Amino acid sequence: MTALTLSTSSAATVRADAVVVGVAKGAKGVVVAPGAEAVDKAFGGKLAAVLETLGASGAEGEVTKLPAADGLKAPVVLAVGLGDAPAKGDDYDNEALRRAAGSAARALSGTKKAGFALPVEDAEAAAAVSEGALLGAYAFTTYRSNGNGQNAKGGKKNDAKSAPLGEAAILGGKPRDKEFKAAAERSVALAEEINRARDLINTPSNDLDPKSFAAQAQAAAKEFGLKVEVLDEKALKKGGYGGLMGVGQGSETPPRLVRIAHTHPKADKTLALVGKGITYDSGGISLKPAGHNETMKCDMSGAAAVFAAVVAAARLGLKVNVTGWLALAENMPSGSATRPGDVLTMYSGKTVEVLNTDAEGRLVLADALTRASEETPDAIVDVATLTGAMVLALGHRHFGIMSNDDAFRTSIHEIAEEVGEQSWPMPMPVHLRKGMDSPVADIANMGERMGGGLVAGLFLKEFVGEGITWAHLDIAGPAFHEGAPWGYTPKGGTGSAVRTLVRLAERTAAGDLG
Repeated sequence: MTALTLSTSSAATVRADAVVVGVAKGAKGVVVAPGAEAVDKAFGGKLAAVLETLGASGAEGEVTKLPAADGLKAPVVLAVGLGDAPAKGDDYDNEALRRAAGSAARALSGTKKAGFALPVEDAEAAAAVSEGALLGAYAFTTYRSNGNGQNAKGGKKNDAKSAPLGEAAILGGKPRDKEFKAAAERSVALAEEINRARDLINTPSNDLDPKSFAAQAQAAAKEFGLKVEVLDEKALKKGGYGGLMGVGQGSETPPRLVRIAHTHPKADKTLALVGKGITYDSGGISLKPAGHNETMKCDMSGAAAVFAAVVAAARLGLKVNVTGWLALAENMPSGSATRPGDVLTMYSGKTVEVLNTDAEGRLVLADALTRASEETPDAIVDVATLTGAMVLALGHRHFGIMSNDDAFRTSIHEIAEEVGEQSWPMPMPVHLRKGMDSPVADIANMGERMGGGLVAGLFLKEFVGEGITWAHLDIAGPAFHEGAPWGYTPKGGTGSAVRTLVRLAERTAAGDLG
């Protein structure tokens, strides 16, 4: 991953291949943001005018490169748009800084070192710039050839021009200041774990199945001192995990349930995180139509987010117990696959009539939620690319939040907004539960079509232990980005929800959630 340093150098004296400055949209045109004073001086105070001549407007994410003026050590200046300039006396929003740094870092692929002279008023702003730069520089190159017919996976280097930015130096970062240093260290750990999740999501299903995913969790547990337990198909069958076994029985690669836990000797709170880990979702016998299969390697994004969040909690030494449950299966059609109309006996003992085998995520999550509930954590949060209905409701950038506790739902929404992840609280209408009544089982895995995302949440609620605070994050929209990159969001896996889960763990450790 891109290296991160805090630098006391000015934008004029930093020894780098490029210096990044911020510009914004002011009432009368382009405004040069704080941090770029030395660069503006080198341009005779006319940097804004030069940029306007080149077509720059200061719009969010807009990138303009130009040769450096005399007096600057770096040969290239990259101006990145921050959007609307804040009111006089106000600071730039941290998310605006995060996105700008991400756009700049991506535009500087193939560059060895860049100095980021964006507005850094405090340690939080430095953290935002750091996170943005590290996440924006991300590139998934495992399967790219180097132009000579050699694949990067085989150990060959990729084309230098497409390599991620080598080093991001945060100017004005105060490397000897405890707050700045801690912010930088947290940013590195967080970004590395988000990028771990992205790598998992981007890995094709022929290289990532439940068994290999579990092996990665075991390797990380060994590296970072986590406790890990893997239930294979024999243990799942013996234990009565009918949801996991029912979804995975049509595949040649059997399911797994992984428990991975960070524990702290002084923790007095326990947070359980449950992730949907369908390493490939064909829809099963209820086969997905053409055009809906190509990105289904991403259906394990929830498990990737949970995995990354637990590792991040360990790396940050958070004084809270965080247990991750990865419900891993591959949903395939075959002669042994679960059929529409079959009835599964879940780990909880409840029976489920499977009306649609493409509503499989709720089945594996149900088993994991029941198992997680047995440990009576203070709260459970599940994360899943669960329903297309949530995408229809909220689009591709927001995830939905449902909960059996309104205050907890509000807290998670506020946390998500704080860390820069767009989300929206969703209701749990009681009347939709009736649509899942089954004539042959305790509940069906489908209900009313309208409000399908809410129906799925109501289904999951049935498997949460009594008296346990629970929330469900449906990340189907933002988990996998198929369009052009923007801000620090790449094409492909995004690592959605990791930042929210980590901040939730930090808040829980600090006692801010009661």
